[in-house]
Amino acid sequence: MAAELGLAALWMAAALAVLQLLAGALALRGGERDGAAMAALVRPAAAVQGLLAAVSFAALLWVFAITDLSVKLVAANSHVDKPLVFKVAGAWGNHEGSMLLWVTVMALAGALIAAIERRLPERTMLATLGAQAFVGIGFYAFLLFSSNPFERLPVPAEQGLGLNPLLQDLGLAFHPPTLYFGYVGLSVAFSFAVGALLTRQVTPEFARVMRPWILGAWVFLTLGITAGSYWAYYELGWGGWWFWDPVENASLMPWLAATALLHSASVLASRDALRTWTIMLGVVAFSMSMVGTFLVRSGVLTSVHAFAVDPERGSFILALLAIYIGGALLLFALRAGAISEGKRFSATSREGALVFNNVMLSALLGVVLLGTLYPLLTEAFDVRVSVGPPYFNPVGAVFALPMLAVMAVGPLLRWRRDSLARVSKPVILVAAIALGVLVAVVLLGNVHILPLLGLALAAGLAVASFMPLRGRKLLRTPLSTWGMIVAHFGIAIALFGMASETAFSEERLVAVADGDTTQVGPWQVTLAGVMPVAGPNWTALEAKLAASYRGGAGIELDPQSRSFWSPPQQTTESALATRWNGQLYAVLGAQADDGRWQLRLWWKPFVTFIWYGGLLVALGGALSIFGRLQADLRRRTARRLINERRTERESLA
Repeated sequence: MAAELGLAALWMAAALAVLQLLAGALALRGGERDGAAMAALVRPAAAVQGLLAAVSFAALLWVFAITDLSVKLVAANSHVDKPLVFKVAGAWGNHEGSMLLWVTVMALAGALIAAIERRLPERTMLATLGAQAFVGIGFYAFLLFSSNPFERLPVPAEQGLGLNPLLQDLGLAFHPPTLYFGYVGLSVAFSFAVGALLTRQVTPEFARVMRPWILGAWVFLTLGITAGSYWAYYELGWGGWWFWDPVENASLMPWLAATALLHSASVLASRDALRTWTIMLGVVAFSMSMVGTFLVRSGVLTSVHAFAVDPERGSFILALLAIYIGGALLLFALRAGAISEGKRFSATSREGALVFNNVMLSALLGVVLLGTLYPLLTEAFDVRVSVGPPYFNPVGAVFALPMLAVMAVGPLLRWRRDSLARVSKPVILVAAIALGVLVAVVLLGNVHILPLLGLALAAGLAVASFMPLRGRKLLRTPLSTWGMIVAHFGIAIALFGMASETAFSEERLVAVADGDTTQVGPWQVTLAGVMPVAGPNWTALEAKLAASYRGGAGIELDPQSRSFWSPPQQTTESALATRWNGQLYAVLGAQADDGRWQLRLWWKPFVTFIWYGGLLVALGGALSIFGRLQADLRRRTARRLINERRTERESLA
């Protein structure tokens, strides 16, 4: 019954999306009387649509929680013996469920806009909600006609096939939803951009309305990428935090576009500049979300991250991508000339620094997009090409390093017009710190050029992040300024972790018997023994390792080689010993013919700073959201008080 309820709610939500689109379009084209009647339907349709989509997804969660094996999706992605948390997480750990989550979040976002947003002109809001409905209709059609999550089996399964063991991890419960929230936030920004284009209302107020959605999407994308990186690091057992996998890139590309869009929208909101650039980036950011969706669900690549291998579904998504992005680009081409340029600014200004960094971010986006799609294009002609770190790292650094240098200087510049002479002292200080770190690292030993430059820039950027506080009273500094400072400092911390891990990691692959001791970096590791253990839906061989840092007190590590029985699969569970200055990473391998066990050990200095930095970046974005909302509330309150006093004076007169 729950499955039928969920499917019915999904159909009704789709019907309301159609009503929302038609009512919005007729309201924009109709006369004063007919247009008003149609306009009155748009906001209620959006609100009820969000409610129905939430009911549909709640029904899916329920059939997974009770393991209703008469539902095809549950039978294919769950098992009666699986722990409850992974049963529930399995609802979005597959193609159909993840798409329903996407549609649900999109519908709820539209409902929230309809319920609370009153700052934009009504015509622009109607166009925005109509565009949001238009995007939603395609995904509803995709679910209902190509990927029905509530399809029943003729005969219920006995136990279920289970979820991919690599995805049976708490990281799964956090990583995908945060990415979807980010993608959907970009769809809202896209709808705002289309609405502003349709009504030719690209104004600072439009940017202020859109900015919280961009910030929210950016925060969730940051959290999702950070969580996904850490999940791959400890779960896959290969010891790396980023592999340039096409699906990893599919999450990175929207983040790069969203970062550029965020800065561009801030300039438009604050200084009424970069109007066409903001609209264009709104289209590009959502385009990258759609490209990522196509890669993950089209069957054009095989990855532990990929959800679907059905080319028919890929064709459906490709058609949606062509309609949405092609239509938006055509609209942009037709209407861009009608958008005024906005206010001018000097190249030596904060706006100039932001434009430079946006160009660098766009170039980085192009580098990642080319490196991701090129192997897929060559494979279509039966030519297999591998594109990995030897391409991405040096080519990306060509644009990333200048961007980071300008990021350190940009917040010190004034709006509109400034001179480098005015900020020469702090710039010289930051440059001296970076140069000092560079020289110190060179003296330490043989370090490759990219991590060397990364360490130097990380030090300079960390100091420069706090330079905007000069001459300010800390308690009176706006939250949005603190958000910028924390986010930039988080970038510096993450960069330090990346460069340190690359420059100073040590690895040992050894074969050891019980009681043998080996050394990796400052750690001594002794194998105490290997024994069998059992979990709720797996068995494993577990090594008992005694690890000592520089002769100190020993700690126990328990890496495992697991065997899942539903579905049958072998996985490697790494064991980590974390200190403030890095991690010991241990993986248990196979047993050799002579009885010894293979151990792979890494010492990774400061690797955890990568994820600490990511969390700081997300925290900075959250502070900026609260700061912007606080400032908007103050403006509204001040405006209301002014209107009340004016009304009071008029009544007295």
